[in-house]
This record gives sequence, C-alpha cells and structure tokens, in this order.
Amino acid sequence: AMAPGKKITARIKRTLPVKGPQAPTLSELMRWYCLNTNTHGCRRIVVSRGRFIWILLTLSAVGLILWQCAELLMNYYSASVSVTVQFQKLPFPAVTICNINPYKYSSMKDYLSELDKETKKALETFYGFSEGKSKVRRSVDEWNSTGSDFFQQIPLLKFEDFSKTATDFRSGQKRKIEGSVFHRDSSIVNSGDSNDIIGFQLCDANNSSECALYTFSSGVNAIQEWYKLHYMNIMAQIPLETKEKLSYSADDLLLTCFFDGLSCDKRHFTRFHHPLHGNCYTFNSGENGTILSTSTGGSEYGLQVVLYIDEADYNPFLVTSTGAKIIVHDQNEYPFIEDIGTEIETAAATSIGMHFTRSRKLSKPYSDCTETGADIPVENLYNKSYSLQICLHSCFQKAMVDSCGCAQYAQPLPAGAEYCNYKKNPNWMYCYYRLHEKFVKEQLGCQQICKDACSFKEWALTTSIAQWPSTVSEDWMLRVLSWDKGQKINKKLNKTDLANLMVFYKDLNERFISENPANTLVILLSNFGGQLGLWMSCSVVCVIEIVEVFFIDSLSIVMRRQWQKAKKWWNDRKRDQLGKPPQAGDLERQGHDNPVCIDEDLPTFNTALRLPLPQDNPLPRTPPPNYSTLRLETAFTEQLPDTLEVGQH
Repeated sequence: AMAPGKKITARIKRTLPVKGPQAPTLSELMRWYCLNTNTHGCRRIVVSRGRFIWILLTLSAVGLILWQCAELLMNYYSASVSVTVQFQKLPFPAVTICNINPYKYSSMKDYLSELDKETKKALETFYGFSEGKSKVRRSVDEWNSTGSDFFQQIPLLKFEDFSKTATDFRSGQKRKIEGSVFHRDSSIVNSGDSNDIIGFQLCDANNSSECALYTFSSGVNAIQEWYKLHYMNIMAQIPLETKEKLSYSADDLLLTCFFDGLSCDKRHFTRFHHPLHGNCYTFNSGENGTILSTSTGGSEYGLQVVLYIDEADYNPFLVTSTGAKIIVHDQNEYPFIEDIGTEIETAAATSIGMHFTRSRKLSKPYSDCTETGADIPVENLYNKSYSLQICLHSCFQKAMVDSCGCAQYAQPLPAGAEYCNYKKNPNWMYCYYRLHEKFVKEQLGCQQICKDACSFKEWALTTSIAQWPSTVSEDWMLRVLSWDKGQKINKKLNKTDLANLMVFYKDLNERFISENPANTLVILLSNFGGQLGLWMSCSVVCVIEIVEVFFIDSLSIVMRRQWQKAKKWWNDRKRDQLGKPPQAGDLERQGHDNPVCIDEDLPTFNTALRLPLPQDNPLPRTPPPNYSTLRLETAFTEQLPDTLEVGQH
C-alpha cells in the first residue's frame, strides 16, 4: 500500500498542470512562471485584461532596476573624504636653506674665466656692453680671439627679421642657418623698432644637417640660457669634493640661530650639496635619529636665523636675483629646492607660518596611487621616500643615460653612469634639449608611468615680509653683527647682505585628511535589495528563480527539442538506409502522449479528456455495464442467522 504522504504528493501532481523544465515549449514555461512567481506584475500579464499595460509597467520596472543597480556598481569604488583636526605636540619639519648663488664667484674665477669672456664679448657685440659699464669688479684677461673649440661649436647668434640669416658674435659675419628643425619660442616679444632676436643653434654631432635653433623672447633669457648650458658642461667636470669647497660653508651662511626660544648653531644643520644651488643646509634633518618638536605655536617658538648672503660675490651671469631659497619638508623627503623652494629677500624679515596636514588616499581600485613606489618600474635615484617628483626626475635621467650615453648634471647619477661634458660627449647638448622637449610634451612616457603617492605630509606656508633692520636700529645691529662675524670677514656688513628668516607653526592643529570607502559589500547588497523590493517586490530568492527559469529551464527545453530533432533525423536516416516503412510508434507524439511528459501517476480527468484519439480507429462507444458487478458480496463465508430475511423463515 502507498504511504499517506506519497498519496498526497501523487494527488497534488495529478491536479497540477505540466510545469517547470518538463513543459514542452518555452511559451508554456513562461506561462507557468507568470502564474506561480511571487514577483509583482508577471501574474497580471497572464490574468489581466490590460495585458499590454502590465507588460509595459513590468518592463519599465525591470529597466529602472537595471539602471539603478548599474549606478550602484559604478559608484561602488567611490570614496568619501573625512577631515580630522586634533591639537597635539607636533614634530618640527626639516628646513633646507640655500643661497641663491650656488658658488662663490671669486672661487670660480679660474673655471669660468673663458666662459665669462665669451659672454662679455657677446654683450659688447650685440648690445654695446663694455667693462667700464659693468658692475663686475674683477679683472679678466684680454679677449682671446681664437677661443676654444667648444664655444665655436655653440656660439650666440643674432637673427634678423625672424629669418634664418644670423650674425655670429665671434666673427661678426652673417651666415645662413641650415637644419631640418627650426625651433622658436612661442611667445616672442620684441620692443622698439628692431626685430633682431638672440638665440643659439644645437646640431647633432653625428649629422650636421640635424639642427635645432632656439630663440627667446628676450636677450636676457637667451644669454642666461646659453650661459647655463656652458656652465653645466664646466661644472660636470669638477669633482664633488672640490665643488663643496667652492660653495658656502655653514659659518659663511649662518650668522645667528634660535629654535623654540633656545640658541642653536651649525651643529643642528646638515650639509646637503645641490647641483644647481651648491651647499645647502638642513635644520632638523633627523640624521642623528632625533627629530625636534614644538609644543607651542607662534613666531617666538619656531626657527629664527639670520643669513649672510654676500651679494658682492654673486655670479652676475648665472643668477640675477639676490637672497636665499628655503623649502619645508619631511625628514624622509628629498628637498626639490629648484622646483618648489620659497625665495627669501635680503634687507627684510621674512616670517613663514605653517599649517600641518597629513593626507592619505585609498589605493587601487579607488585611485591610481602607489603606497611605496615599489610597483613603479623606475629606479629611485634619490635614496628618499617615493614622491611623484622623484619618479619623474629619475625617469628622465634614465632616458637621458639610455639616449645620450651620459647623465644630466642637475640630477643624481645612476649606477655606472657619468655626467655629460662636451669633451667626452660632444653630442649631449643637442640630445638633452631634444629629449627635454619630448619630456615636456609627455612623449617619453614618464608622466604615464609615475603615480602620486597615497600618503604624504604637507606644510601650508603663509609668508609675510617686513623691512629689516629698521632705520633706527640699522646702525647698531650691523655693527654688532659685523663684530660677531669679524673673525671671518674684513668689512662692515651691509643690510643688503643679510636676510632674517622665521619659520614657525601658526597653531598646533594637525589636520588629517583621509579617504574612506563610500560603499561596502553589505551596503551594496542592501541597496540592491532595496531597488528590487521597491520596483517589483522581489527578493534574492526571486532572482534565483528568474535565473533558474529563464536560463537553466529554458536552456533545458531548447536542448531537449534539439535532441529530439536530431534523434528523429537519425532514425529517419537509418530507416531510409534499411528501406523500412515508417512505424506508427515513430510518429511524433504531442501533449501527454509525449514520453517526456509520462509520469508514474495516472492522468487526471481533465487531462484524460485532452488525450488524442487514434487516427484510423472509430470512436469508442460506452460499453454496457456489467450487472454482475453490482451484486453485493459479503466478505464472510457464512451468514449469521439473525441477518436472514423474514420471508425465508
């Protein structure tokens, strides 16, 4: 006997229509889904008279769900910025100070004498400049008409009326400038009636027809750029130890020092040699493992120094301004004084107030930043913590060594390389200028490779300037400072030789700016559920149901029909080969005669009425009843006497 539970299951199966993947067609499957799903709208498509309206509403709801979910996915990797301000004792940053003039001009006389003579001769030829009108108080040798081969190769030229006809200042003769490349500054501005412009020509040493012509908006810019070009070539040949001696010592640069109300001296400064600025000195560099801090804000509790600039010993052609340059940075950062340094003027007291901010960005996939720079394929040449500037400069230096065979003077040396100079690398100037042009136009790929650092510290600076020393205190202050410096110099100090600098925290509020994920996986799933529930009253189970019906079940029906067609084709092919007539059992069956739909349960009354009839047989008639079956039979072999009828007695 069948168990009660199985009887109930069988009875339910008999009353339900054909369902799920056993449906013979996709339309029946879709109808079954619409009638049985819990998703709103689908059932109304089948049972409502306004079927097309419900189809439109359902499709609109599905479209809105897809749109909102796509927005949620696109905004998943967005970040929110939070700012935290806390008051605490702050570490004091490193402060690097450089004289704008990198080397004492008096010490560089022997190295630059020939270059200075060439420069003065060009000024005399083009502008009528003579030694008597110059502020330079140094005697130089008479003009050497022959000069060096180096200056003959790259002379200053005067171009007339923006043409390629130029006058060589050495010979005074006009000549035609040939070359396939003609480069001109895009912002040339001329004053007066003259259209003459100054520039110079760089040619490829291996191919004299490959030349680049550089002209400038002002003769001052042209002469300075030409001078720096030859200056770097000369300095690249001088050993580092010699250059450190030619530059300023700590005693030369620093007159007085105070920090946090206490006196300090040169022992608190670390020497740092910069290729373009000579000897620089860093206060609180942290080299000895100790980093100074301050617990009070205000100018009296910061760093106060008086700098000796010595304007009279400046190189008149290399620098045209007087003063010092400073940069505030972290102890692990390289001081790019030439890029972001702040200039300090002489005869003035410069106060620099600081606000400290720490920032941290989220790395991938939220932003394209790097944590340590280890994932950047560029060697760090500065031996400091990674920064975007370090990466860009290192990338250019590597390209310089690979393309030109030597390193550019203003940046650190890669392993196994040497600085460019005209004697060993006669083609380096043309190569450098062409390479730098590509770098500026972002054609070297450095800007694409290098990324911002995810974590960095920043000191926002506020600068104010006051006249110093004042007129009433100038006399005694200069006398006292001259006496303090008396053992090192033999002259009275002038206020244009001095600069007063104060660096301090305006307040001790540390600002921490951080990025946090705006979304998490839990929030994303919750938002998905909210959209599904809002538009279609659907849940995750409904989504699984949709996947099962529209993908798994639909694919099963399609594959089953294709299999039946392939099987029928194969049977027909075999039958044709054997010459057998088609059998009745081979005819395609439909409805519940389909073997796929055969269940172990008998069909219900309604499904039995829909069973197809045999094609060649007459309609069956109802058979007469078997009256013998109406006779009542007892389950016992003998009848009890009290159950007999009365008539039988």
